[in-house]
Amino acid sequence: MESARLVAGLVRLVRDVGMAEELAQDALVAALEQWPETGTPRNPGAWLMAVAKRRAVDQFRRRETLDRKYLEIARDLETEVPEPTAGEIRDDLLRLIFTACHPVLSAEARVALTLKLLGGLKTEEIARAFLVGESTVAQRLVRAKKALAKADVRYEVPSGPELAGRLASVLEVIYLIFNEGYSATAGDDLMRPELCADAQRLGRVLARLMPREPEVHGLVALMEIQASRAGARVDANGEPVLLLEQDRTRWNRLLIGLGLDALEKAERLGPRGPYTAQAAIAACHARAARPEDTDWARIADLYAELASVNPSPVVELNRAVALSMAHGPQAGLDLVDALAGEPALSRYHLLPTVRGDLLVKLGRPAEARAEFERAAGLTRNTRERALLLDRAAACG
Repeated sequence: MESARLVAGLVRLVRDVGMAEELAQDALVAALEQWPETGTPRNPGAWLMAVAKRRAVDQFRRRETLDRKYLEIARDLETEVPEPTAGEIRDDLLRLIFTACHPVLSAEARVALTLKLLGGLKTEEIARAFLVGESTVAQRLVRAKKALAKADVRYEVPSGPELAGRLASVLEVIYLIFNEGYSATAGDDLMRPELCADAQRLGRVLARLMPREPEVHGLVALMEIQASRAGARVDANGEPVLLLEQDRTRWNRLLIGLGLDALEKAERLGPRGPYTAQAAIAACHARAARPEDTDWARIADLYAELASVNPSPVVELNRAVALSMAHGPQAGLDLVDALAGEPALSRYHLLPTVRGDLLVKLGRPAEARAEFERAAGLTRNTRERALLLDRAAACG
C-alpha cells in the first residue's frame, strides 16, 4: 500500500528512479526484520521514509561527488518524520506517473515500469501478465531506468504545451494495460482481469490527481463501462460470448454507474477527445437494456466524430459495424472493402472477422467461411481462434 508513495517521495529527493526503488525495497526489508519484534509503528509510511532516507545518506557518504545531495537529505532527516500532506503525496505521485510514462521510453518499457512502480507488481507478475519471459521484463526495467538517467529526465509534471503530449503518453500506457487485460492478444484466456483492475486503479488515481483534465475522466469512463461486461463476455467453459449475445443482466451496474458519472464529468469539462468519444460509444451499449434497443445510428455518428479527432483504420472498421447495424449489412461491407488495402489492417484478425459476419448476413456463406478461416489464422489467442473456426464450420 505504501510502495508507490514511498518510491515517489524518494525520487523527489534522489532524482533517480532506480536508486529510489532500491532504497524503498531496503526500507521494506528492514520493516520485515524489525516490526515482528518492535510492533508496527504508529505511522508506517513515515517510518519507512525515515529508514529509506538514512540508507540514502549512507550511500551518499560513500560517494563524495554527491556531497550536495547528501547535505540536502541530511538537513531534511529527522527521527520522527511528519506524515506527508495530501498535496505532497499528490505531487509526488503525479511526478512518478509522468516519469514512468516518459516518451523517451518504448511503449513496452513504459508499461513495465508503470506496473512495477505504481501498480506494485513483481517482475514475474508482469512477465506472466504479458506472456513474456521474466528476463525480458527485467531487461526492459533495467534499460528503462538507464534511459531515464541518460536522458536526464526531470522528475516533474510538465506545464504548458508539453503537458498535453506527456499526458497523452500517460493515458496511452494505462489504456494499453487495460486493453491487454480486456482482450488478450495471445495465450489461452480471452481476458486477464487483474490487468484490467490495475489499469482501472491507475486511472482512478490519475483522475483524483488531475480532476480538471477531461480526457483523464474519459479514459476512466471507458474502462469502467468496458469492464462492466467482463462477467458476461465468457460462458461457463471460458468460451467468448459476442456482445449482442451477452446476458445483460450480468453486466456490473455499479461499474456502469461509475463510468457514466466519469463520462458526464469529461463532457462537462471540455469537447470530446478520443477516450471520451469511445466512452460515449460504450455508454450507448450500457444504456440499452436489450441489444435491439441499441442506438446504432448514434454510435455510427460517434465513430465518425472519433475518426475526425483520431483518424485510424481500426476506428473506420468499427464504424463499418455500426453502419451495418443502422443501415444494413451492405452499407457496412462497402466500407470494409474500402479498408481492405490498409497496411495497418493486413494482419489484423478483426478485419476478416467483420467481413465474414457481414457476408453471413448477406447470404454468402462460402465467402464468409473463407474470411473466418483467415481470421483464425491471424489471431494468437486460443479462445478466439476456436470461436472463429466454429463460425467457419457453421457456414457449411
